Amino acid sequence: MKKLLIFIPLILILHSCRNETKPEYVLNEDQMVGMLIDIHIAEGYVSTLPINYDSSRNLYPMFEKEVFRKHQVSDSVFHRSLEYYLARPRIIDRVYARVIDSLNVIEKEGNVKESDELPN
Repeated sequence: MKKLLIFIPLILILHSCRNETKPEYVLNEDQMVGMLIDIHIAEGYVSTLPINYDSSRNLYPMFEKEVFRKHQVSDSVFHRSLEYYLARPRIIDRVYARVIDSLNVIEKEGNVKESDELPN
């Protein structure tokens, strides 16, 4: 009985620590960081436009499509990847730490080019 009480928790710990393979459709962390940076820049840009909220809600999808085109990723792949990362708090924390750091650098340098944020 004593061995069983040691064995069961050990199996549970090993099972929870196993390396989970990422599904094929999930973007890697670098791709996710790049897309999230561009999406947040697009959201920020749209929110600064002197238009009402309803108009900005209609305009934002055009900017979002441009981000998907720029990164050559479909919206469904992005959304499934986002769901994957959101279900893994440690990973999404690491991803968003990189996104925030990058956005802070971009803001300090002021190097968001009009061509980077606006659809052609």
